[in-house]
Amino acid sequence: MRTHLLFPSLLLLGSLSLTAACSSGSSGTSDTATAGARPGSSSGTVPVRAVDPSKIKGLQIVNDNSEDSSCPFATSYPDVPGAEAMTAAMKKDVDGRLATFRSMCGDDNEAGDVGELNISHQILVASGDVLGVRLSAQDGTSAGGGLDTRTYWYDGQAGAYRVTLALIDDGSQDALVAALKKQLKGRDGTAADTVDGAFADRSSLVDLLNDMAFTADGGLRVTFARGTVGAAPAGSYVVTLSKATVTPWLSAFGKRAQHQTEQPSSSLDLGAAATPTPAVPTHTASGDDDTDCEKVKCIALTFDDGPAAPETATLLTYLAQYNARATFFTVGQNVAAHPDLVRAEARAGHEVGNHSWSHPDLTKLTSEQVAYQLNRTSAAIKAATGKVPTLFRPPYGAVNSTVRGATKLSPVLWTLDTEDWKYPDAAKVAQSVIGKVKRNDVVLMHDIHPTSVAAVPQILRTLTADGYHFVTVSHLRATM
Repeated sequence: MRTHLLFPSLLLLGSLSLTAACSSGSSGTSDTATAGARPGSSSGTVPVRAVDPSKIKGLQIVNDNSEDSSCPFATSYPDVPGAEAMTAAMKKDVDGRLATFRSMCGDDNEAGDVGELNISHQILVASGDVLGVRLSAQDGTSAGGGLDTRTYWYDGQAGAYRVTLALIDDGSQDALVAALKKQLKGRDGTAADTVDGAFADRSSLVDLLNDMAFTADGGLRVTFARGTVGAAPAGSYVVTLSKATVTPWLSAFGKRAQHQTEQPSSSLDLGAAATPTPAVPTHTASGDDDTDCEKVKCIALTFDDGPAAPETATLLTYLAQYNARATFFTVGQNVAAHPDLVRAEARAGHEVGNHSWSHPDLTKLTSEQVAYQLNRTSAAIKAATGKVPTLFRPPYGAVNSTVRGATKLSPVLWTLDTEDWKYPDAAKVAQSVIGKVKRNDVVLMHDIHPTSVAAVPQILRTLTADGYHFVTVSHLRATM
């Protein structure tokens, strides 16, 4: 775990979802970008249509993070009511990647020797009876960066999870393979025998063709992982087939998925039982905070990685009971899924900060990728609250000159780390604050963990009795 022991006066440092986009060559910078960082693109490419996840009733984002410097990871995938079989498939794959990643790292590794595992998500289609999701995984322990993308599909009409190849009719697989081989041969980094060899074992087609999605105009985009159809240094390869070419080859489900991508309906119905809309707290701040931290004991509680349903809503209720204010460093993917919770945070007088779009180690990205991660998240926060954030917390506390130079946001670290991600025990988390806190501390917690949220009432009750006041990071800065 990175340790941040800062004097109180220094506690505040001043100042994609991946859509592979190349139809005529390798994916270039998209292959070396951390999952969720904006990949390179080529002109004339039709994008995959964006989906507003906040419109999906009952959507939950399954998050898991570790900030252990010997084995850092951040994973996320959507859990959509009615698509439990698809959620189970994503969970199995994510858990498998995590197990492999953890086997490659451990406490005996020095910080920095092990790369990060980052798995982010993009909802491709959520319309009618069709759900499509892409997971993008960047594994720093793998040779060459380890970027891998795959898509998952759910057929609400049949009530079944579909592998990606199910988009294609069984009798048309040979035609699809022939078209893909024709597009791939002759590209930089490929050889005819390598391409032919990749498709030789038809029983492995499900694994080879595990990332296919429709473009906004009905074409089919197929992404091949690094080293599968060409030389590994060349990166991944993307082939885009036109609507006219691919439509005759589609299965009945594939045609519905194509149609729902081109002309999405206003709702998603996977046949799930009625999903109640989770209550969002309606607490409203009673004016500006007039706490004078020069005269009274103040601390700033900060919560990373949310918002999460229902944990963040529960936390907001606890904070309101003690008139406590806090700072939420939100992840853009989760802001997009739960803008109502972010609005509730701001409405209650809390501060909303930026924690990147998909929680990568920003120091491993280019300046352009850092800017994309932060700017996209700031835009999501502004869309939810009407206000642009001024603060950001770099994932894992990792910040360098490239990161600072890529944004005007002010970076914020912490002085007291609860390590709540390591110890899922509410009493232990509460004591990690109560037993160690000092005046003007900035406390690091995470509102994606139920046990961390459960620890907050004891923290508020005990420290309030001890004369502490709970303020936002910016308020602490301004009044120290």
